[in-house]
Amino acid sequence: MIDPKDLEHCRAVIRTGSLSFHAASKLLPASVRDPALALYAFCRLADDEVDEGDHKARAVLQLQERLDLAYAGTPKDAPEDRAFAAIIEEFGMPRALPEALLEGLAWDATEKRYQTLSDVRSYSARVASAVGAMMCVLMRVRDADALARACDLGVAMQLTNIARDIGEDARAGRIYLPIEWMDEIGLSAEDFFADPQATPEIRRMVRKLLAEAQRLYVRSEAGIRKLPLGARTGIFAARYIYAGIGSAIRVNNHDSVTRRGRTTKSQKIGLIGKAAIRAGGTIVLPQSPVLYARPLEEVRFLVDAAADRQDVTEARNRTAALLDVLAQLKAQDQTSGFAAE
Repeated sequence: MIDPKDLEHCRAVIRTGSLSFHAASKLLPASVRDPALALYAFCRLADDEVDEGDHKARAVLQLQERLDLAYAGTPKDAPEDRAFAAIIEEFGMPRALPEALLEGLAWDATEKRYQTLSDVRSYSARVASAVGAMMCVLMRVRDADALARACDLGVAMQLTNIARDIGEDARAGRIYLPIEWMDEIGLSAEDFFADPQATPEIRRMVRKLLAEAQRLYVRSEAGIRKLPLGARTGIFAARYIYAGIGSAIRVNNHDSVTRRGRTTKSQKIGLIGKAAIRAGGTIVLPQSPVLYARPLEEVRFLVDAAADRQDVTEARNRTAALLDVLAQLKAQDQTSGFAAE
């Protein structure tokens, strides 16, 4: 399916760029691990180009072109793109899923801010849950309940990342905290950028983000029993390793402005062992009624797309929303181009 040379390149990208996923991926069966590495390499490349590049708008527009080429069966001549095109062909990857990621990256490029926690979840759905839904597709899981719980896990992971990176983001002029939380304490984003401090109020916001993440980590576990047996340890490991970042932040008294929460190598090994114990022993994990909890409203469109039950009108509306933000980026890119001249 995927050219071995392209796959080895993707492995190297993940080995150096995403230590947590690389550790968890070793626990997946090869039939899932290899396409997952290729998927993450493509997503990681896209995210890095938007997050770290000087021309964010152009990077998103180029990603749109790469998606068009991959879905046309004529990918860009790059290992990540060729591997992703192979995934599309082999697994029938719904285009709405990578396009959701594209929309989230476009929001980053426009420096969008999020008024409420629901808005933050909507962003998290695009940049993280979309990847979780794509992982389910790679496992050939299209059950709506399992997809909903995978999307819970994606949102939880992204909220953890946001909580960890508050100081780093502020120093780069970015904010993902709900603006209404900032308004409640009378602190503007610009004032926070000018002097980021781990005040008691900011620490409380970190604690609230982590509490929401923990709620979703717990909900996500109910869906793991719907996954292939061989994949369960790897998914449990990802869940525990990312949640471990939240635990490290708590140990730091919720200061993620002057300190960065991280798990050590020995902690990762211990969490992987915990994952193996949870996943092993029986073929069928205990069934929880949480499995049937309604999906978060912010991720419902991903569940519908992956389960192949997306409403035509809703799909058109989503496409229109994506095209609108891409049009904004095109205008932004042209303006910056004129300014450079």
